[in-house]
Amino acid sequence: MGGVVVLDVSIVIVSYYSGRDLPPLIRSIDDAAGALSWHATVVNNTTDESLAHLSEDDRVTVVEAGANLGYSGGLNLGLTMAPEARVTVFLNPDLVLRTGALTALVAAVDGGSDAAVPRILDATGVRQDSLRREPTVLSAFGEAVFGDAWARRPQLLAETVRRDRVYRSEHAIEWATGATLAVRADVVAAVGAWDADRFFLYSEETDYCRRIRSRGGSIAYVPDSVVQHRGGGSGTSPHLDALLEVNKLRYFQKWHGPWAAGAFGTALLLRNAIRPHRPGARAAVRALLSSRARAGLPGGPR
Repeated sequence: MGGVVVLDVSIVIVSYYSGRDLPPLIRSIDDAAGALSWHATVVNNTTDESLAHLSEDDRVTVVEAGANLGYSGGLNLGLTMAPEARVTVFLNPDLVLRTGALTALVAAVDGGSDAAVPRILDATGVRQDSLRREPTVLSAFGEAVFGDAWARRPQLLAETVRRDRVYRSEHAIEWATGATLAVRADVVAAVGAWDADRFFLYSEETDYCRRIRSRGGSIAYVPDSVVQHRGGGSGTSPHLDALLEVNKLRYFQKWHGPWAAGAFGTALLLRNAIRPHRPGARAAVRALLSSRARAGLPGGPR
């Protein structure tokens, strides 16, 4: 009798009106995976968009959520339905993977990293500033005051990693924007479910990476793995922009307590208040100040 064959890669994707984005992503997986075996589990977080056509490939399973569970909730459902594999890869739906992208991530994980992230290009092929440092009160005020200006400012004053040279070589990171995250199977089991109770959408990857690191794990940035972020996905709105800011605060409250979170929230308020014409800034200020406004954001009260 033969033993159970375990896949190399189990891919989990959450779709929210992403039907047009998914076929190019699915078509790109073979070249990205090379000789690796793979299966993709696609969680449909809508009730009125059919993704049945994706199941024409027997390596793709579509799971109907029955409601919008949010990104974290969708990932958790996908994990319960996905087949066993050596490495789990969480993917945004609006990506195209370049040749060898998954091969390089799996090689980094096989080489000793607990998780790995790729180099991300935007729709025009320009590298995105996807790497991040652990948020602090000081970095939050630095981002509030300077934003994208003064890219070479001291690291203590920046959460986003903007220096081009940092993106040229493989190294350990604290976290990265969550378009693509490869995680070794035993780490997925040890870290547990994504925190869907707090993070309906946004900051879930910050929290998940923190949980990997808090148990002594390492996350590798792998520039030889390249994905293109085409910018479709779930779209944006003032409510989503506000949720992005609110969930930054929720993350800080979870890991740092109320006093530090108060200072961090002040920095978020400053960032949005001094840029009132930035999309979503006014909605963010209202949500940061008002529990009623927060309750009206996607995902409701948390």
